[in-house]
Amino acid sequence: MSASQYLGGPSSCGRALGPCLDKIVKNAAWRKHSHLVLSCKSVLDKLESLPADSISISISISHSPLFSLSPSDADFVLNPILLALDSAYPKVVDPALECLFKLFSSGLIRGEIDHTPPNLIIFKIIESVCKVCGIGDEAVELSMLRVLLSAVRSPCVLIRGECLVHIVRTCYNIYLGGLNGTNQICAKSVLAQIMLVVFTRVEEDSMDVNVKTVSVGELLQFTDKNLNEGSSIHFCQNFVNEVMAASEGVPDDKLLHNQPTDELQNGSGGAGDDDDKVAEEDHKSELGNKETNGEADTDVGVGASGGGEVGGSKIREDGFLLFRNLCKLSMKFSSQETPDDQILLRGKILSLELLKVIMDNGGPVWRNNERQLIDSIWFLNTIKQFLCLSLIKNTALSVMAIFQLQCSIFMMLLVKFRSELKEEIGIFFPMLVLRVLENVNQPSFLQKMTVLNFLDKISQDSQIIVDIFVNYDCDVDAPNIYERIVNGLLKTALGPPPGSTTTLSSVQDITFRHESVKCLASIIGSMGAWMDQKLRTKDSYLSKSSESSTSTENHSTLNGEDASAHDYDLHSEMNSEMSDAATLEQRRAYKIELQKGISIFNRKPSKGIEFLMNAKKVGGSPEDVATFLKNTTGLNETVIGDYLGERDVFCLRVMHAYVDSFNFKEMDFGEAIRFFLRGFRLPGEAQKIDRIMEKFAERYCKCNSDSFTSADTAYVLAYSVIMLNTDAHNSMVKDKMSKADFIRNNRGIDDGKDLPEEFLGTLYDQIVKNEIKMSADSSVPQGKQANSLNKLLGLDGILNLVTGKQTEEKALGANGLLIRQIQEQFKAKSGKSGSIYHVVTDAAILRFMVEVCWGPMLAAFSVTLDQSDDRLATSQCLQGFQCAVHVTAVMSMQTQRDAFVTSVAKFTYLHCAADMKLKNVDAVKAIISIAIEDGNNLQDAWEHILTCLSRIEHLQLLGEGAPPDASYLTPSNGETDEKALKSIGHPSLKKKGTLQNPAVMAVVRGGSYDSTTVGVNSLGPVTPGQIINFISNLNLLDQIGNFELNHVFANSQRLNSEAIVAFVKALCKVSICELQSPTDPRVFSLTKIVEIAHYNMNRIRLVWSRIWNVLSDFFVSVGLSENLSVAIFVMDSLRQLAMKFLEREELANYNFQNEFLRPFVIVMQKSSSTEIRELIVRCISQMVLSRVSNVKSGWKSVFMVFTVAASDERKNVVLLAFETMEKIVREYFPYITETERTTFTDCVRCLTTFTNSRFNSDVSLNAIAFLRFCALKLADGGLICNVKSRVDDLSIPIVDEIALDVENHSNQDDHASFWIPLLTGLSELTSDPRSAIRKSALEVLFNILNDHGHLFSHSFWITVFNTVIFPIFSGVSDKKDVKDQPTLASLHPESTWDSETFAVAFQCVVDLFVSFFNVIRSQLQSIVSILVGFVRSPIKGPASTGVAALLHLAGELSSRISEDEWREIFLALKEAAASLLPGFMKVLRTMDGIEMPESPHPYVDMDVSSDHGFTNEDLPDENLQTAAYVVSRVKSHIAVQLLIVQVLSLSLSLTKIACVASGLYKANWQFLSAANVRILVDIFTSIASHAHQLNSEKSLLRKLQKGCSIAGISDPPMVHFENESYENYLDFLQDLLKDNPSMSEALNIEEQLAGVCEKIFLIYLNCTGSEAVQQNNTAIHWNLPLGSAKKEELAARTSLLLSALRVLNDLERDSFRSHARQFFPLLVDLVRCEHNSGEVQGILSNIFQSCIGPIIM
Repeated sequence: MSASQYLGGPSSCGRALGPCLDKIVKNAAWRKHSHLVLSCKSVLDKLESLPADSISISISISHSPLFSLSPSDADFVLNPILLALDSAYPKVVDPALECLFKLFSSGLIRGEIDHTPPNLIIFKIIESVCKVCGIGDEAVELSMLRVLLSAVRSPCVLIRGECLVHIVRTCYNIYLGGLNGTNQICAKSVLAQIMLVVFTRVEEDSMDVNVKTVSVGELLQFTDKNLNEGSSIHFCQNFVNEVMAASEGVPDDKLLHNQPTDELQNGSGGAGDDDDKVAEEDHKSELGNKETNGEADTDVGVGASGGGEVGGSKIREDGFLLFRNLCKLSMKFSSQETPDDQILLRGKILSLELLKVIMDNGGPVWRNNERQLIDSIWFLNTIKQFLCLSLIKNTALSVMAIFQLQCSIFMMLLVKFRSELKEEIGIFFPMLVLRVLENVNQPSFLQKMTVLNFLDKISQDSQIIVDIFVNYDCDVDAPNIYERIVNGLLKTALGPPPGSTTTLSSVQDITFRHESVKCLASIIGSMGAWMDQKLRTKDSYLSKSSESSTSTENHSTLNGEDASAHDYDLHSEMNSEMSDAATLEQRRAYKIELQKGISIFNRKPSKGIEFLMNAKKVGGSPEDVATFLKNTTGLNETVIGDYLGERDVFCLRVMHAYVDSFNFKEMDFGEAIRFFLRGFRLPGEAQKIDRIMEKFAERYCKCNSDSFTSADTAYVLAYSVIMLNTDAHNSMVKDKMSKADFIRNNRGIDDGKDLPEEFLGTLYDQIVKNEIKMSADSSVPQGKQANSLNKLLGLDGILNLVTGKQTEEKALGANGLLIRQIQEQFKAKSGKSGSIYHVVTDAAILRFMVEVCWGPMLAAFSVTLDQSDDRLATSQCLQGFQCAVHVTAVMSMQTQRDAFVTSVAKFTYLHCAADMKLKNVDAVKAIISIAIEDGNNLQDAWEHILTCLSRIEHLQLLGEGAPPDASYLTPSNGETDEKALKSIGHPSLKKKGTLQNPAVMAVVRGGSYDSTTVGVNSLGPVTPGQIINFISNLNLLDQIGNFELNHVFANSQRLNSEAIVAFVKALCKVSICELQSPTDPRVFSLTKIVEIAHYNMNRIRLVWSRIWNVLSDFFVSVGLSENLSVAIFVMDSLRQLAMKFLEREELANYNFQNEFLRPFVIVMQKSSSTEIRELIVRCISQMVLSRVSNVKSGWKSVFMVFTVAASDERKNVVLLAFETMEKIVREYFPYITETERTTFTDCVRCLTTFTNSRFNSDVSLNAIAFLRFCALKLADGGLICNVKSRVDDLSIPIVDEIALDVENHSNQDDHASFWIPLLTGLSELTSDPRSAIRKSALEVLFNILNDHGHLFSHSFWITVFNTVIFPIFSGVSDKKDVKDQPTLASLHPESTWDSETFAVAFQCVVDLFVSFFNVIRSQLQSIVSILVGFVRSPIKGPASTGVAALLHLAGELSSRISEDEWREIFLALKEAAASLLPGFMKVLRTMDGIEMPESPHPYVDMDVSSDHGFTNEDLPDENLQTAAYVVSRVKSHIAVQLLIVQVLSLSLSLTKIACVASGLYKANWQFLSAANVRILVDIFTSIASHAHQLNSEKSLLRKLQKGCSIAGISDPPMVHFENESYENYLDFLQDLLKDNPSMSEALNIEEQLAGVCEKIFLIYLNCTGSEAVQQNNTAIHWNLPLGSAKKEELAARTSLLLSALRVLNDLERDSFRSHARQFFPLLVDLVRCEHNSGEVQGILSNIFQSCIGPIIM
């Protein structure tokens, strides 16, 4: 190196200054710059003498502008630099600037630089540097910019106040008037970098901060692209980077000790608001002339004396000052003299760009933070009062760059400060964004593209979208921003309406459409992302809510900051609060209903008020209505005036309340009337105005009692003021009212006095100069919706400003009032509760957002997807559809979800494949993506998705040339069919476009989306072009392989429980549609059902039960299909599924196997197809026999299938089922009852059904044998013990007694649950029509009961009798208990019990009862009732069988039956005998109405008449049949009555024998108590009397005899009946008299015996015709000979007579003596009669000799 390295000495300042000073000396002109040269040399000498730097020296020297030098030395050393700068000589200035750059970038210059004190060397240097821009040298300009940037960037120098403003002004001027474009770009870049440095320090409130480098390219985003001279951007970027890099690492720790931190960082400063004035007059120095246009600073918290009053730091005060000045500069407008001031416009744009840089990099200090609360309020107020005002003023400009910058700045406000600027954003959004967005026909292309880009950016931040909806659309006082955004994007996406005039080109229109669709897709995508985030973090959100906003700055996609950061109070009235979805729902519902009421009010005010009252939005009192009219925005002011002026009583009260709500106290009259009329427009009707003004005058005088003499004065004056206002400000009035006229018109109105002229003159001047009008006076027609909405939101005046109704030249002056009104509106709204900023974390809020946006989004996406072929646009639409489905599905919005899914499914065009395009294939991919990503929430929408997948597979099969599924479902018809199937192939389809395959033609022809079969109903030929398109579309579908299709089904295992059920349900519906196709049935979905069952096999049984409920109905429905091939295929699929399930073991007491086998049962029961039933039997047989060890609850369904098969009409089905059943029972019986006790019952029922098989008796008999086998298994105890042991294992030990009771009860339950079904089945078989089956069932049943009855308890025996035994006989006896048919055969043709069966049944039941008599003794009465029931049968066969069984029972149990039990038997017989009589007599009486023909032989005495001579023709057929029937019934009745007598006699005889054998005879029949004997006597008496009564009916007997003669049948044995009845009666009484004399005496048996004998004698005598002898002994009678009939009857009665005579002969002498008087006449008559037997004479002779003789003698 050269010797210059030694120039300046060893100190750091010397090393920096030495070379530069030497260069200045060399470049200076000696004569012109001699003083400068001398100064430089002196400084060099001084620097040479300075020692090297040391810490001790630097610490000891403080407040020095140069490091390690004293203040005086520093001033001496820097003086040459100052002189060089002031020389204005480029060759000298340039090294001086280089020297300063080194000093600033090295941190050697330090301290605070301000305009006070002005003699500070560093301030002078900065001021001189700023002046060198006037030299006009390009290099000097760049060097100056470099020095200024390094000075601001230096952490050791705090440039404040005016000095900082001066630096900015200098750079600003270089930008406006730089020598070349590169320098201007560099100036702009330096300004932006200075803003970053200053406001980064403001954020940290520290000098030592890390500052990022500005991007020059981004600075040229909106403007100054024309300044780029080749590589200017690259040069400027390097320029800035170099300066920033030079300051890196400065200051060093050891160099900071010489500056107090309180001065450089947080000390109090002194920059005042008025210090920003400059002395320069140049028009370029716009930053310095910011006060010259009459703008008054607005107080934002910093006092005029400086920032120290609020306690702010110097750094932040400077930042505030700089920000405020930039805002003011951005509000500069050109004057009327120079309306096209481009320099001013560039300055305005530059200031906005710098404000954008500041806002882009704004941090927490701009928002609320507890640590920086005062500063935050300071800066926020600055934004509100300066930046927002700047945005409002500049909105009127049409410059594109300004509009873009405004949108960019507004975006930053929206992103970072929306919680603090809620009301401002509510104004700016319609003003900046919605105004342009909703202009569809004639928008500015660049403006609208800017807005669309703006919306696209904010839509990527999900929290912004949600916050907009929550805080504006749900706020009554705010515009519906979200709704208008969505609707505006929809209008843009649809384009200008047809027939409208537009300035857009087609390319621009398409661009707008695509961008709007992109925004809509981005919005719904952001909503989905926000929803996912909130659902994931729902549980942890509350714990995070207490953290500061800086801890969550990770969400925004715009700037890396969390847009949902928590907000803090700005002032007491406005803060942020967490809100739930329910509250916001109420707010939004309130807003919607309120807006509806306002809309009604603006049309019909009375109806509107009524509606709002009914909706509880307005109270019912006049005061409430008045408050509503006064405070509610959106009401039409004209309508309000009309309503207040109405004469209706309620309206008058409202008007009075409205006026009374004003406080006019101490208010000037003109001011009062102006204040009063600002809220409504006076009506046009004079009477209405009169009422309103009258009330106003009253109120004004009440508030100001000393103003006028009376209210009349105020009333007249008010009217006069209204007239003056109209006169002065109505352009139609030519002759204006003068002040004198006004004063003259109001003379004498104050009770005849004049008001002061000064007062009236002042009032006149006020009205004329300032028109009285409403606060938001608008002449906009109210018919337009958008304008009405603006009016509702109070935006009309603002939009008048924006849309150019005010000229730009008058933006500041004429619009000043309007701007002040906007500011007042901000302040007014900030005090309302609606200004609270709501933060929502509940994802349910999306439901209300979707309700607003789903319709527009559906329309926009659908129209674009249908009309556009642009790949990007269609992909965005499909992405929007996917996001919309995701949101609506998760939110369970079924209607909206199905609408989106259906739309995507329709756009697949799979139903019209020939018209498909690439976008339709993308739609197919979207459908698959939806299925995979949102499957858990699709529910019913799965049907549309699965339908698409089915159609895809169909098309792929057609393309591959695979035969249709119908070929697998129907049998082949030979080789021709096979050849036809082989000819359908994809290769040939590709090669030959004219292939006329019907299936392909149908698909090519296409159909509607909803049609189940594509192309079936479509007519017309298919053109070759359509075929070619179809083939090419098949190639497009190759993009979707089998993997994508199968992935949907494989992914089903990841679906949740609800989703998999919905998925299966939808798949079943699609499968049914496929299978029911009349032309092309398909099995794609059916095979997928089996697949998904395999995928989901590991799901819990609870879920599978729900799945199978769906699948079961599906298999049943399709299994019963009329298409046999389809049904067979479905049943086979069901078999595959069932086999998979049977591979899984099932625990005890579960029922899932039974559930998944139930479809087999239902189809088996309902199917009319033999093939299906046989297939089911084979499937069940195969499954059970192959997986018998796994079958648990499935046995129930298995046996139900076999039960149905057992009654099948096809023999092979029955035999196949029984074959399997036989194997199960023989080999696998233990498995049947392994887990379920009810399985045994099902098995028994199945076997019972097989016993009814009508095809093969061997099957029935084998089934009965298996039932006996089951009984043996049951009797072995293994079955019951197994079940009992399982119950015991699950039981808890308890007290012994209780345990014993539980065990006994359990045993009984086990018996009942197993034995009863088996025994009941056999019991039912006893009525089988087949004799062998019937007898076998009886035999097996009673053998089981006899063999295993010892296992039964008493209670169980009762159950057996009631449910098994008694039903056997009750059914048969019921069939026999018919009183209108004579014989067994004719009695019941369907009755299959013959006499042998009766005998066997009675024998079995009696033997069973006798065997277990001790246990079942209580059933004696029931057994006797059964037997007696048959005894009393009108048919002899069952009766005789019953008699035999009853005798058998009495014989077996005679010695074991108690007296009471005998009484029960006798009473039953008595009742049986008596119960037959009424019915019999009723039948007998039917003969009374039948007339029999008279005999052709007129005999006087019928006894001698002949029965011959009658023929069948003598009696009608009906009468003949009746007579024959009666005769038959008489015969049967007689036989039954005799059987009853017989059973009594035999029972007594058997009992007597049994008693003798057991030695009890000596007890004299102790079993026959007096009561029992009396019952027996009554029975014998009743039967004998009945028999005698029948024989006494002579006319009836003659009719019966004639009827028998005509019918050719034998007569009924009437005489025999009577003889037998009395014969047995005599025997009973005689035996009783002999064997039990004491009881006979007690019961007076002897008298009864005598009475019976007397009755018999009379009957005999009556037969002989000798009864008259007893009646009148004096009469003479001739004994005529008897006829043949009488002789026969007499012969029949002889035996009875002999029995009675013997009984009489055997009486004791004393007994006979006591009855001699009673019998003697009768005996005499008997002697006189003709007898048929000589034995009668012998006995009579003996009686007279041995009995009567001794009495007479």
